[in-house]
Amino acid sequence: MRELRNTKIIAVDHGYGNMKTANTVTPTGIKAYETEPIFTGNILEYNGIYYRIGEGHKEFIPDKAMDEEYYLLTLMAIARELNVFSIREADVHLAAGLPLTWIRNQREAFRSYLLQNPEVHYLFNGKEYYLRFVGCSLYPQGYPAIVNQLGNFKGTNLLADIGNGTMNILYVNNKKAQESRCWTEKLGVNQCMIAAKNAVLDKFGVKIEESTVEQILRFGTADISTPYLDCISSIARQYVAELFSTLRKYEYNPDLMRLYVIGGGGCLIRNFGTYDKSRVTIIDDICATAKGYESLAYMSLKRRG
Repeated sequence: MRELRNTKIIAVDHGYGNMKTANTVTPTGIKAYETEPIFTGNILEYNGIYYRIGEGHKEFIPDKAMDEEYYLLTLMAIARELNVFSIREADVHLAAGLPLTWIRNQREAFRSYLLQNPEVHYLFNGKEYYLRFVGCSLYPQGYPAIVNQLGNFKGTNLLADIGNGTMNILYVNNKKAQESRCWTEKLGVNQCMIAAKNAVLDKFGVKIEESTVEQILRFGTADISTPYLDCISSIARQYVAELFSTLRKYEYNPDLMRLYVIGGGGCLIRNFGTYDKSRVTIIDDICATAKGYESLAYMSLKRRG
């Protein structure tokens, strides 16, 4: 989190699987309660309703401004970021993003959605927060994660931001993003998750916990028997093959360009893909995009004086 003229610049990366700030990560699952939940942990209290946050994730929604829960998740993410610095009251300038090819049409609606209340008072994990929203900067997803590394982007480079719901693809030639060569595909990691769970159900007649599948996708293994592990690994390899097939549809050629991968899909490529490691860079920092939003917003506000 950065500060400029007593304003806290807080970046929020609104993923379908996780909400990220520069310093925190929280799964997007959210459940409402009319009375205080029995168990503590990640409880947002807003307008007299309690919300438990962090169990599971949200379904794919093409327009997040149509879903009130993303506003609640934004308040939670801001509280978690402020709590890192023991701050409870602040003037806040938000920095966020939208998929590459959707931001043109959705930018103003999403900005209005995030700034729908100039002042907000709520509780998170029993602590009171007072926010005064003073502005909001919006950027295309993915690109901000590599903005501080553009010095390495010589020649032709392809950026693939593989999140839970979508894959954003962007060409960067000689350090410059090519706005005319960007695409958004609904090929997120959640599709692999669904396929893996269905494969286990079809083959063994049992339901497997999503957390177990997630562990395999992230780390390549889990404490389960070999037949189940092989079944899920096979689906993961098929998914990664589909990722590379989609990239080739947009003229990806590993001999002529370098590939940079950010987002949760990077783990799957590393664990289940076949690729030239000298020409593919996987950026592991899950908060990289949020950090990029924060950096871009800070520089923009500073230039304005």
